[in-house]
Amino acid sequence: MDLETIPGVGEKTARALEALDEPERALRRGDVATIATAPGITQGRAARIARGAIRQEHDDPGGFLATDRAREVYREVLDLLQARTVTDYAAQRLETIYPSPRRSRIEDVQAFAREAIERDYDDAVLEALEGLEPLRNPGDVRVRERCLATTDAERYSEAREAIPELSVEVVEDAQGLAELARGYSTVIALDESFAGVTLEGDVQVKPDALENPAEVVPERPLSFFARNRDRLQAAVEVHRTADLEPACDLEALEDGLSRLDEDGTVAGDDELDRLTTAVDDLDAAASAAESVANDRLREAIREQDVTIEGSDLLSLVERGAGVDSLLARELADEYAAAVEAAREHLVDALDLDQGESEIARRAFSDEPAFPVERDEAVVSRLREELTAAKERRAGRLKRELAADLADQREGARQLVRDALELDVELAIARFAREYECTMPEFVGESGETATESDDSVGFAIEGGQSPLLDEPLEAIDPVDYAVSDVALLSGVNSGGKTSTLDLVASVVVLAHMGLPVPAERVRLRRFDDLHYHAKTQGTLDAGAFESTVREFADLAQGGEGSLVLVDELESITEPGASAKIIAGILEALSENGATAVFVSHLAGEIREMADYDVTVDGIEAVGLVDGELEVNRSPVKDHLARSTPELIVEKLADEARDDAVATNGGAPANDGDGDPEPVFYDRLLEKFD
Repeated sequence: MDLETIPGVGEKTARALEALDEPERALRRGDVATIATAPGITQGRAARIARGAIRQEHDDPGGFLATDRAREVYREVLDLLQARTVTDYAAQRLETIYPSPRRSRIEDVQAFAREAIERDYDDAVLEALEGLEPLRNPGDVRVRERCLATTDAERYSEAREAIPELSVEVVEDAQGLAELARGYSTVIALDESFAGVTLEGDVQVKPDALENPAEVVPERPLSFFARNRDRLQAAVEVHRTADLEPACDLEALEDGLSRLDEDGTVAGDDELDRLTTAVDDLDAAASAAESVANDRLREAIREQDVTIEGSDLLSLVERGAGVDSLLARELADEYAAAVEAAREHLVDALDLDQGESEIARRAFSDEPAFPVERDEAVVSRLREELTAAKERRAGRLKRELAADLADQREGARQLVRDALELDVELAIARFAREYECTMPEFVGESGETATESDDSVGFAIEGGQSPLLDEPLEAIDPVDYAVSDVALLSGVNSGGKTSTLDLVASVVVLAHMGLPVPAERVRLRRFDDLHYHAKTQGTLDAGAFESTVREFADLAQGGEGSLVLVDELESITEPGASAKIIAGILEALSENGATAVFVSHLAGEIREMADYDVTVDGIEAVGLVDGELEVNRSPVKDHLARSTPELIVEKLADEARDDAVATNGGAPANDGDGDPEPVFYDRLLEKFD
């Protein structure tokens, strides 16, 4: 796949995508989470890139949603799906599912959706998903206490490229290696010529280090797990709660994560904890040890009477001696005890082992002095020893943990991907169950069971309930409606004509997205595009009218695979002219084999104007109850529905007859004081015939 041929992908973005392990796989699968890990690509942009790649893969020309209202319907049904997601990822992932005229794309999503709607879920699963997020890149890792060393300039360049986490140093000989060992906790020599050389410090000879970077810098794999520890733990919880088949050993992954801190250090090792604490507390412990010794000496001096004869004092002065000599002579035992107490405090406070204790004890001299002070050189030596021991221990533990987790990395990635995809599936499942959806049947497709009437089917909806209505599902009357070619839809005001168009549009959009539709059964052809023209507000001016007519002219010329939905086009100009224009448009669409539904209050006039037998369907109002229309929401085929005024006149006529029977014994009279004669209303009703 040539990345730069994907819509919206230029040279810079292509380079960023190439940094992914398997960019083509991620693009074909619409894997927004993986695409968003590419440098500089946000999750929203990743969704747009994935969508472009999918279109390219299926040779999808785009433009299925041909009008503003068609795009609005798509956005509305997509919003309903996204409202049922838990993670931001799932919401963005749904952006890659769009209505397409391509059979291969529709079938791909259908396969995904059929599995999705079979998913079981409960509140516990949705709650587990709340802690889930896509994995993050570990970022740049730098290890400062370890370095690589080589005598070869070419090897030096290879090392810097292969293991950028470590400093790489050029040395001339073993002496240079020894000098490095004094500045680094660990030195890894890349040249085999250093094998057998004995040097102080942790110097390792590993000629194959560049081929096995994880052994040299275990921080590389560990940083991935450390940075994503919470996200991986959340994915484990999702798999357990939803009973998903995991892509890796969950217990082994959890064990590894439990031994890893968020900063990438190994957790749960008592010896490493001891050494870390000793390094951190060394200065404080040494100061406390000094205080222990000096406090004991002060107490000893206070409690002891020291007598110095004049000749002794003169002798001390002449020799230039001071308090040290006095301590050595008069308080030798007390000083020794104070120093021993300081040593014991330092050893105990830092929990030092035998070798470390030997160094620590030298921090306080046997030579009497007051106040007692630590030997900073010895303390520095102890710090170096403890730090080196800590780094060696940490390095070994990191290597062991990295080895344990190494085989889990790809499985862990898949674990998170599967958990995130579960959120996408559950959004579809929740939508399907809440709106009692079913998978639509595309008719006339090769390889599928077809009937003789399939070729004439535009769409056929049974028990459809529009998801765009702001009503609870139980309050929405199911609608049956089928159109095979071009039809006019008539009906009373507020009878549900626009809602029927919205139902048809939402069903067609969802079906071409490959998703379940809100109906008991749906059969439809695969359309090339959807043209949905909403009702205009007021009469258009001449320029806007001309533009609208041009749009329908273009559609009429090439609309064979189109679905056209139009709501009261007569509002664009005068009623008389509108009927003529709509009749002409219907004639052209019918000739070109398009499927169309035009809602109009001028259905009768348009039928008279057309030069062929236009199908007129009607949403019939069956009467008025307490001033409210009672409507059969399913359009009646080949039936011109009565208007609201006709129903009101009919109601008045019936009431007048009833009144006449009650007051005049059935005689149709009017004395000027009561209601008009029933015959007046009958005369009005005749005008509707």
